[in-house]
Amino acid sequence: MREIATEIEIAATPTHVWDLLVDFPSYPTWNPFMTKIAGDVIPGARLHVHIRPPGRAGMTFRPIVRVADRGRALSWRGRVLVPELFDGEHTFELVPIGAGTLLRQSERFTGLLVSVLGSGLYDATRRGFEAMNVALKVRAET
Repeated sequence: MREIATEIEIAATPTHVWDLLVDFPSYPTWNPFMTKIAGDVIPGARLHVHIRPPGRAGMTFRPIVRVADRGRALSWRGRVLVPELFDGEHTFELVPIGAGTLLRQSERFTGLLVSVLGSGLYDATRRGFEAMNVALKVRAET
């Protein structure tokens, strides 16, 4: 198993941050990492997600929404080819702090290929999370 976890404080309510986070059609205008998401934000729904980690080729995958708790958490689980080869569970947590929100974005990777893949992929993914966090903060605070 390998996990990437990032967080950022946003001067906006969790509900406002949530509304921006699930406004998938606007992603191409502001999101440098997840450049496209399509699908319904309901548990069991399949999403179509395109990511572009900094310095790496873009990837598209079709995860299934596991949690969609408005203003609190969104998570999905995706896999490459077959189960337990390279699976990822992506999570956004929105924690109220004062009048704002602590956004935690993380991914837990499991499967046979996790230890085989070099650290470059994980480093680029972390940088992508951080870039997305900052872009979401700017969007929410303006």
